[in-house]
Amino acid sequence: MTDDPNAATLDDDGGRHRIRFQRLLPHPVERVWAALTEPDELAAWFPTTIEGDLEPGASLRFGFRGTADASLGFTGAVVAVDPPRLLAFLWGTDELRMELEPTTDGGCLLTFTDTVDVLGHSARNAAGWHVCLDRLPEHLGGAEVDAPTSEPTNEWQAHFDRYAAAFGPEAATAGGATEPA
Repeated sequence: MTDDPNAATLDDDGGRHRIRFQRLLPHPVERVWAALTEPDELAAWFPTTIEGDLEPGASLRFGFRGTADASLGFTGAVVAVDPPRLLAFLWGTDELRMELEPTTDGGCLLTFTDTVDVLGHSARNAAGWHVCLDRLPEHLGGAEVDAPTSEPTNEWQAHFDRYAAAFGPEAATAGGATEPA
């Protein structure tokens, strides 16, 4: 996947597994921070709603859009916040970390990291975040975008297949049509 500058990398982090994306965005840090933290902005690209205060240690509740079944949601907690540069929180047992660095052209670099406990979740999660992060620049540019869904799509499956091949079969044991029975 080295030919795709938007592709994730996968690294070992002391027994946990770090899925990392970097995206250059032609928007200032403050504009992207709003897209990472404001509910109306998140709805365009993030897969769930987020309820709770963005304060270190605060509890968060995540709910999938389009479902009234509260049992489909899950909880997390804020790990770190340094507006407008850093937001990190537990997403269930994963840790999501979003870091913004200004670039010399007035835009910014977003580094989005999902640290997972189970290697087998890596291709699935990378595919999902790839779909979500592809929507972010479109949204920031003012386009109407379809919010990501929790259901696999052809777009997601194509990314899953590429990540399964790039990361190896041991990183693709959860999710996707190629999941072992």
